[in-house]
Amino acid sequence: MILLDNNTNKGNILNKPLPLFIFTFVAIIATYLFVLGESKTIEIIKNEYLFILGLIPLGFTYLYFKFKLKDFEIVDFNKNSNLSLQSTIMFFLIFQVVDYYMEDGFIGMISQWFLYWVMGIIALLLMQIINYYKNYKLIQQRI
Repeated sequence: MILLDNNTNKGNILNKPLPLFIFTFVAIIATYLFVLGESKTIEIIKNEYLFILGLIPLGFTYLYFKFKLKDFEIVDFNKNSNLSLQSTIMFFLIFQVVDYYMEDGFIGMISQWFLYWVMGIIALLLMQIINYYKNYKLIQQRI
């Protein structure tokens, strides 16, 4: 079994998704405000309200398992399934080229960034919830 150790790779920001997601959120909003203006930025965020609302039950589920398992050792079932940063950047670049042609140029391309950001958070939460759920089932079998 591989145990989740919070002290490994302590200095590497790429292994800590929360600061990375906060930084990218600020960068996306700043780019939107600079290029598109305030009204278009608010419109883009409003258009993704269903995905944002979908984060609420995922967040509660994540917090439920996190607090339920806080006194137990957690096995990292996702350890071998991590994508490399290089693969992630390649996927992003491919989507950017497709969006440039499908969404009528640069403005349409960057308007998809917020959607990608929200989808990234959803994917991260789902991976963590599945990991916690597997740990929960493993602990239930031991008890």
